[in-house]
Amino acid sequence: MSKKRRQYSEKYKFQVALEAAEGQKTMNELASEHSLHPTQIREWKQKLLEGGPSVFSRDNGRREQEQAAQEVGLYEQIGRLKMELEWLKKKAAPFA
Repeated sequence: MSKKRRQYSEKYKFQVALEAAEGQKTMNELASEHSLHPTQIREWKQKLLEGGPSVFSRDNGRREQEQAAQEVGLYEQIGRLKMELEWLKKKAAPFA
């Protein structure tokens, strides 16, 4: 039987990474205190130093995908509107 993976909240990851970044305790002390592997704490610390607390947010990728899809839709709409405008200009030219 497989063991279920633990998932930690963004706040928890941020707190542990912040403790590691402060340097008050060693990685091994933090690992035993929080029942984590030192490598995991080191990765969280590195992410924290690179990007702050928003790094641990799970829906970052989803937001980026939604934004990219929305951009594609808007660019398509812009293209259609430009085509309609050009067509209308062409058709309205004899009446002007």
